[in-house]
Amino acid sequence: MNQLRPRPSLFGPASFYREALAVAVPVMAQQLIQSLVSLIDNFMVAGLGDAKMAAVNVANQVNFVYFVFMFTLSGAGGVYMSQYRGAKDEEGMQQAFRFKAIMTLLVSGLYMAICQLMPDKLIGMMTIGNSARDEIILRGAEYLRTVSWLFLPMGLSQAIGSAFREIGRPKVPLVISVVATLINTFLNWVFIYGNLGAPRLEILGAALATNAARAFEVVAFMIYTRVNKPGFYVPLLRLFKARWPLFLEILLKSGLMLLSEATWVVSETVTTALYNGRGGAEVVAGMAAGWAIANIFFLVFTGIHVSTGVIVGGALGGDRLDEARSKARWMMSGSVVAGAVLGLLQTASILIVPFIFMNLTPNATAITGGLILVISCYLPLWSLLNAQFAVARSGGDMMMGVAVDVGVTYGLFMPGAFALALLTPVGPVAMYAIVKVSDLAKWFIAHRWLKNERWVVNLAKKT
Repeated sequence: MNQLRPRPSLFGPASFYREALAVAVPVMAQQLIQSLVSLIDNFMVAGLGDAKMAAVNVANQVNFVYFVFMFTLSGAGGVYMSQYRGAKDEEGMQQAFRFKAIMTLLVSGLYMAICQLMPDKLIGMMTIGNSARDEIILRGAEYLRTVSWLFLPMGLSQAIGSAFREIGRPKVPLVISVVATLINTFLNWVFIYGNLGAPRLEILGAALATNAARAFEVVAFMIYTRVNKPGFYVPLLRLFKARWPLFLEILLKSGLMLLSEATWVVSETVTTALYNGRGGAEVVAGMAAGWAIANIFFLVFTGIHVSTGVIVGGALGGDRLDEARSKARWMMSGSVVAGAVLGLLQTASILIVPFIFMNLTPNATAITGGLILVISCYLPLWSLLNAQFAVARSGGDMMMGVAVDVGVTYGLFMPGAFALALLTPVGPVAMYAIVKVSDLAKWFIAHRWLKNERWVVNLAKKT
């Protein structure tokens, strides 16, 4: 009589989650600090009024596109970084770092040039139909042109900081991020309102404070890596001595990741413009304040991605394929629990909105609270989606993201957003809540895709 095979466990042992948290918590702490900086920036700029706060936040919505492209390119190199680390191959880690650094510097240089030449056009695309458009463009272009000067150093910081996380040393970028955050916050207080005898620079002051923090960050990373020489360390003068066939292989995979992420970020950018067109400065400011708080709780996504890459990618690179399958399943189950807990905490944060953003108008405050509540309801689903994407990418399967993002975004999400914008009078929060139901389709497609196990691949052995 044949015995039934035991059903694979949905959740892993406590020791597994301790391992995952050892990687995820410093990463999430760094993300929390960065999100708190955004919250503090919004709090300080909010004191200048709805229109000026809206200008800074529209500029940051434009920057969001750049950040996604930079993080995606860095993440493609990170897939190989984690697997080479699992295989204990330092030369491979150095090649992965070369890809990350070269591509982030290239993207940063290109975007800096665009921001210098046409910042008003970038801001204008995000404020079509807004009644305060002219003032938002004027103030936002000034901010965008100023912060763009430090994009090149920021690209290098991203490459180095993410590499430390991918080799299981997330405390290094955490410490540097803490210090940079303190610098940014202090200089915001000094320059925005003209404290300690400094001139009152308002929006320009916020941009200068951000640049000072970025300059410190890149110098700190470069000094630390040169002194400690981690496994991925490459002197800047030897940065372009890449193994070009491997470089092109990673670039091909990053191209698929970029297509997936570009689909998502373009849809988010277009729909943000649709939301911004549903009123005046109070809509832009209210939505921006809501996202500033929500970003604090989105830290779970970064923790999921990095810990999945380190743990599952390391097992794949070490050729422990069954172990990778089990750990991937445990990560996905744990992500739902983490998302639910953070969703409850985020709902409770609505109570502090009137105190943090006391200078916003009542209409803007109401929009902020509504957006936070909607996002809280979606957090468990989004956490699971992030885990599914992280599992696929840990084994180099970038095609799943293309299938999920392109198919659902342009088949359901975008048509739904335009239909609501053009055919109904619903407000921005209701629009967002309705169209995001399409993410259930993303989960279903990703669930079926992962069962085919295209991601169970040892890239370190293959290359």
